[in-house]
Amino acid sequence: MLFILSVALGMTHLYAQRTTDIEGSQDYPLLSRFDDAVIEYYHVTKWDSYPLPVFDDDISRPNYDNPLKLEGRVIRIQYSTTPDNNPAYVMKNYEKAFRDKGYKILLEGKPGEDFDQGGVFPFNYYGDYKKLNLNKFGFAYDPIGNHIAIIVAKGHKADQDVYFAIVISDFSNVTLITQDVIEVEAAATGLVSAKDMSQSIAANGHVAIYGIHFDSGEAEVKPESAAALQNIATYLREHPDQHFLIVGHTDNTGDFADNIKLSQARAEAVMQELIGKYAVEADQLKAYGAGPVAPVASNSTAEGRAQNRRVEVVLQ
Repeated sequence: MLFILSVALGMTHLYAQRTTDIEGSQDYPLLSRFDDAVIEYYHVTKWDSYPLPVFDDDISRPNYDNPLKLEGRVIRIQYSTTPDNNPAYVMKNYEKAFRDKGYKILLEGKPGEDFDQGGVFPFNYYGDYKKLNLNKFGFAYDPIGNHIAIIVAKGHKADQDVYFAIVISDFSNVTLITQDVIEVEAAATGLVSAKDMSQSIAANGHVAIYGIHFDSGEAEVKPESAAALQNIATYLREHPDQHFLIVGHTDNTGDFADNIKLSQARAEAVMQELIGKYAVEADQLKAYGAGPVAPVASNSTAEGRAQNRRVEVVLQ
């Protein structure tokens, strides 16, 4: 998850809080900022690994030995707010926001809990820092102080699991809120070239595409799918004498029959995009919805479900 121990714990200088957000920064759309907070640091990592030490059924302590291994887009935002908004108070506001949205809280620790007795993250120990996702995505200021609160939650958007990992701490004369958002997804295999697609289909008879996007429960292809669709169309136009299935796949979340229906609708939507917008011959393609019947990974983990939600191009 988060953050390194500062080598300057004894610093006594006062910190000058910004009055405006740093240039180019923004709040994450699914989570409003704490009132009166200002963005001090903002960084987006297109894709990376993110070990998150949580248990499935215990929000009171971290799981260092077997962390949840997330992969995807990581957005780190560091806010500052006035010191009267102490870490415990800020954390309770985030807790309410998560619960109001129906998000699942995975880890929660308040200032004053006994770190030595298996409570919250024991921030005073270097060994435990090494087990976290340290210093990987940057920050303006180390979120280390006399009082630290932590909250980790899981939400969902557009067929995608989203995790929030937030540390709140007192720092000099402000309160810092360091927020990581992890949008779980497979690596950008949807952006393989036509040559790569050709090699995969020649070797395996099919290729999985992860760059085609839909809103949750919907079958309308989103505009950010254009690059993946263009690559598919290039490959198909280079093989005009061959015929292919466009196969939609889902994870096993929800009703089986609904997933079959949704995967069929999405496969048909992709096929129509390729024919209508990318000049692929209609008689080359047939759409098929497989729902959750052909997983490529375990549905028991977020990263596995992300791999199972895909479109495949299958040679007939």
